Amino acid sequence: MEDDLVFLKSFVSGDVIKKLKSLNNQYLIKFLTESIKLCKPESVYISLGTEEDKEYVRKKALELKEEIPLKTKGHTIHFDHPLDQARAREDTFILSDTKIPYVNTKPRDEGLKEAISLLDGSMKGREMFIGFYSLGPRGSNFQILAVQVTDSPYVIHSENILYRNAFEDFSGNKDFLKFIHSKGNLDIKKRRIIIDIQENTVYSVNTTYAGNSVGLKKLALRLTVVKAIKEGWLSEHMAIIEFEGDKGVHYFTASFPSGSGKTSTAMIGRLISDDLAFIKEINGEPRAVNPEIGVFGIIQGINEKDDPIIWEVLHKPGEVIFSNVLMTEDGDVYWEGSNLNKPERGYNYEGVWTKDNGKPASHPNARFTVPLTSFKNLDENFDNPNGVLIEGIIFGVRDYTTLVPLVEAFSWSHGIVTIGASMESARTSAVIGKTDELEFNPMAILDFMPVSLSVYLSNYLDFGKKLRKVPKVFGFNYFLKDGDRFLNSKEDKRVWVKWAVKRVEDSVDAIHTPIGLIPYFEDLQSLFEKILNKRYTKDNYEKQFTIKLRSYLEKTERILKIYSQFPDIPYEVINELKIQKTRLIDYINQYGDSVSPFKLVRQ
Repeated sequence: MEDDLVFLKSFVSGDVIKKLKSLNNQYLIKFLTESIKLCKPESVYISLGTEEDKEYVRKKALELKEEIPLKTKGHTIHFDHPLDQARAREDTFILSDTKIPYVNTKPRDEGLKEAISLLDGSMKGREMFIGFYSLGPRGSNFQILAVQVTDSPYVIHSENILYRNAFEDFSGNKDFLKFIHSKGNLDIKKRRIIIDIQENTVYSVNTTYAGNSVGLKKLALRLTVVKAIKEGWLSEHMAIIEFEGDKGVHYFTASFPSGSGKTSTAMIGRLISDDLAFIKEINGEPRAVNPEIGVFGIIQGINEKDDPIIWEVLHKPGEVIFSNVLMTEDGDVYWEGSNLNKPERGYNYEGVWTKDNGKPASHPNARFTVPLTSFKNLDENFDNPNGVLIEGIIFGVRDYTTLVPLVEAFSWSHGIVTIGASMESARTSAVIGKTDELEFNPMAILDFMPVSLSVYLSNYLDFGKKLRKVPKVFGFNYFLKDGDRFLNSKEDKRVWVKWAVKRVEDSVDAIHTPIGLIPYFEDLQSLFEKILNKRYTKDNYEKQFTIKLRSYLEKTERILKIYSQFPDIPYEVINELKIQKTRLIDYINQYGDSVSPFKLVRQ
């Protein structure tokens, strides 16, 4: 370690060296030394998380024009390369010498060789920034330490907003996750995100889009999923929200693919997390924390009427990084779906933009990065080291043709398998590829899956068996259509959430169907009137909750075919799907290809 410290002295001040040495963490010193030797920066800035450090990073982001100041105090805008606007599936690899179904893998030696080659000397003439963070509340048994190395002050600025600075927590030879990122020369053909789950290290190069470069977010999710499976807990792509019921407050997690309603659902209640959750069994209870302390959210479609809380955050003074929206000539911002008058001209990720050029003003995956503390609906337990008790889990999808807006599973295993593990959702702009194409995406986490789904689902099912207090599991779909017309308005989700809360409180009954439990018309009618002051008709209800038995059967058969290809799939997965298939066939024999909920009430 002493030799490494001597090497570091040529890059950082004596005071910082003393602080690093006082941690007595030889693994940390070795990682920092190896990163510098690999990337060969001109200088190194080690951020200890002080306000002075954070301000230095903010200024550097402006100096290097990775961010541009806007007219509202604290607001900046960042632009990514026109071809680097979303998660790059085809350039993201899990290092594994064994092929994993539905996971983009690369042989470990080959992947490491490629990563080292691309990063070798990638920071020449630039400053390296290093940050030390905690995923999860500091001092809790949820905490996971992580180090970010990057040559982009925008990346480290984003980390400082999204994660807890935790330099002091690295004392002793503690393990930590490692992230090395370089924007390189932004040669998109050589963009690589290489994830070494064996050494808890992620290498990212030739990209600045935050989903590919901000290590502690979705890159870390791959590493924490592996850790969770080894230790018997859940690391999930889920929001954590407190909803108010008639008998108190209740915490739910909610899993939706990007752009499918997760953030807007989180804004209905009191916010703990909009995106990620660590869930552990503590004394027989499922308790959850947010690994993050900030929000990196999709901005398209956010408007004052439908999203008043987020709208306020994005328009008041305070730290906000906008990315890939339009910068107007007066230093403001505009994005598609804001319901504001479109400017005549401005500047976006492609350069100068004019209203008459026929192109959208902002990218459909444009984002905003803000601290959680900016939200007025922030829950008081957002940083509770003991987590919060989870009583409900929501799995939501973007399905235009088949799935009812709301269903409750019969049991933990039924919900995990036939709702969560069976998710198919229309693709959005958060990933590169054709949008609106229906794709298999269990638990909305397939993009971030580092292991076989057999292993992942086995851990999920086993986790439920540990619990003496098992959460109810719900399936949500805000996007059901009748032809080209949506059958739900944006505000209707408040009713679906309220019904789920009432089910947790055991204060309403439900109709038994072959796919699970659905609401009675009278209960929804009452909730629509009470919550939204809105008339809800029998016709509304019948169109929304008619069970399309044949379509559900086809979906179940598709999912069954997928999981039957896994030689080590848990028995419960196949069994739950086969039982559901049998139920659906029985109902088809009795009712035909679809059945009105009113017919099921009369059973």
